[in-house]
Amino acid sequence: MQRKDLRMCRLFGLSAVPQRVTATFWLLDAPDSLAVQSRREPDGVGLGAFTPDGTPEVHKRPVAAYTDAEFAREAKEEASGTFLAHIRYASTGGLSPQNTHPFLQDGRLLAHNGVVTGLDRLRDEVAAVLGAPAAGLVHGDTDSELVFALITAYARRDGDLGGAIATAATWIAANLPVYALNLIITTPTDLWALRYPETHDLYVLDRAAGGQHGHRHLEHASASGRVRVRSGDLSESPCTVVASEPMDEDPRWRRLDPGELLHVGADRRSTARIALPSPPAHQLTLADLHPQAAASQRGDSSR
Repeated sequence: MQRKDLRMCRLFGLSAVPQRVTATFWLLDAPDSLAVQSRREPDGVGLGAFTPDGTPEVHKRPVAAYTDAEFAREAKEEASGTFLAHIRYASTGGLSPQNTHPFLQDGRLLAHNGVVTGLDRLRDEVAAVLGAPAAGLVHGDTDSELVFALITAYARRDGDLGGAIATAATWIAANLPVYALNLIITTPTDLWALRYPETHDLYVLDRAAGGQHGHRHLEHASASGRVRVRSGDLSESPCTVVASEPMDEDPRWRRLDPGELLHVGADRRSTARIALPSPPAHQLTLADLHPQAAASQRGDSSR
């Protein structure tokens, strides 16, 4: 197995619905030395949750040499039914708050790991479905936010978020060059996750109250040293976790299949289906990407 490259974007989503739980997040563990730090800082960190009335709360910052990276290392405690965290290594778009995940549209949050090109055509498709320019939804210049805008456009048109994710991803897969399209979307009550195609891993764990051995709080830390989360409330409540890599030794972590769309509903039931059975029509490789984009995408373990 290859060493995981620390520069790949990381996704983390959690649903404890219908319970609201308190969780503490660290989005970047302190590195061992300034020399290591200079090579390992991300380009953005973000955490999303929801208040009791369903209002989204997003804490994010573009973390770079000219900003305060301590934001990423400080403990952030939030109470919510669903959580979404993201560590960004920039592939498209500059380092700015507008380009930092998670993104907010129509009361929903999205975080993405991958690269989609042909953004002018994607922008035109968003406008065509919306019947209005995409600028009303898009405030930065990342492929991720435009992908979200297309999902939002289909959801507004058809009233079905799961169907909108599948429809948008299917259109992208058929019409645009794609390297990877892994994403997580959260609402106050639901979590959706898509792994597409097989380029990057995405794992799910249905965790019983107290975990594998019972009566234990949740204590998850990614092997890459990027995302760490702790929740004492989850010693007594079940949850579902989705992450770019298994975050503990529980043998029940399951890697989503390529094209698999997972839904965790308000009743905590998980359902999954293969929404995209075929690979992209225009599959990109690392050699096809701009060097910055390629650097941001390296790092899945060999299979």
